[in-house]
Amino acid sequence: MRIASFSHAGRRRLGVVVGEEIIDGAHDPCLPERLEILLAAGTSGRIALDRLLASDAPRFPLSEVHLGPPITRPGKFLGIGLNYADHVEETGLERPENPTFFNKQVTCVHGPYDPIHLPRVSEKLDYEGELGFVIGRRCRHVPVDRAHEVIAGYLIVNDVSVRDWQQKAPTMTLGKSFDTHGPIGPWLVTTDEIPDPQGLDFRTTVDGEQRQASNTRHMIFTCREMVAFLSTAFTLEPGDIIATGTCGGVGVRMKPRGYLKLGQRVRVEFQGIGWIENEVIAEPEPAAWR
Repeated sequence: MRIASFSHAGRRRLGVVVGEEIIDGAHDPCLPERLEILLAAGTSGRIALDRLLASDAPRFPLSEVHLGPPITRPGKFLGIGLNYADHVEETGLERPENPTFFNKQVTCVHGPYDPIHLPRVSEKLDYEGELGFVIGRRCRHVPVDRAHEVIAGYLIVNDVSVRDWQQKAPTMTLGKSFDTHGPIGPWLVTTDEIPDPQGLDFRTTVDGEQRQASNTRHMIFTCREMVAFLSTAFTLEPGDIIATGTCGGVGVRMKPRGYLKLGQRVRVEFQGIGWIENEVIAEPEPAAWR
């Protein structure tokens, strides 16, 4: 099942994507507007989705709706650094013995096709195409062999990074958290459609030029190992997003540098999921703060 957050006629709600259409979740009053609330409902939430899929609810062509981020308010948005051997090699750093995680502040979450900002304070804007997974149930101390049970599904993440600001703090959080720099989507693909996330081809292009290409089997730490590692330290909750790292080919390691420029379009494609694409625009003038 492919679950999306979308807006139509000025109203945001959930829907189920079938082919090139989306089934309108507003037809069922039991369906909340936010996927993270639906996931927290557990079995009753899945029953509501199955009921929607079998209903005669209105369907809209995907071309007539605006897809938003599948998860709009995650409790946590975590990324892992140096999780592909070729990316480790291009950085010149040592292969990590343990997963190294950082926070992306949740205010960076952005739609799959919405424009991303070139910050006023930096021109070192970079892309990182990644597989993301979403936690489906509250959990702690999850063993590796049962970690798949707490994953609700998978989506695409562009871990947009401002490289100079990434170096301003040892946690990297500043450079990973600028507004609009967490585009995700285009929908959540449930685990029944992707039983093994460790075999997916993916690539990143900028204006059609391929910059990254790999397969998730090359991860150093698997999705299941990430769940086990993180849940040893703290509770994972429905709607939490974990981005699983990027492969070689990032702009900062190109010669000359391949930083994103105004007007360019960066696209991340994943086997079994789809694609997201975001145009780079100038950061707008801030609204009056309050």
